[in-house]
Amino acid sequence: MKKLMMICALLFSVITYANAQQSGGRMGGTPEERAKRSTDMLAEKLKLSDEQKTKVLAIYTAQGAEMTKAREAAGGDMSGMREKMTKMNDETNTKIDAVLTAEQKPAFKTWLEERKKAMEARMNGGGGK
Repeated sequence: MKKLMMICALLFSVITYANAQQSGGRMGGTPEERAKRSTDMLAEKLKLSDEQKTKVLAIYTAQGAEMTKAREAAGGDMSGMREKMTKMNDETNTKIDAVLTAEQKPAFKTWLEERKKAMEARMNGGGGK
């Protein structure tokens, strides 16, 4: 009976590990998938036109490529990495802001503030919204 329980526990842990690897890990998929997901979320929130969606997707895709290069270059230096990521995010948000209409810009600013608060809550152990 003890051997059966050990086999079941081992099988469960292998299945769990395999599923975690398939889902793209902690970052939530490839840079292209994250760019598409971010664009879709922003399109829904701000009612973007098709032309705006295309431009925003290109901005997010370029950011993903830059961040991948920065991660590889940083190695394990997370403090330096955090500064670079913050700067890249600010640049990306500025580029997106330039694509938006005057009516969409206040909603974008509000959305950014909501995301910042949610991130702070996660960092402080709040678990999100």
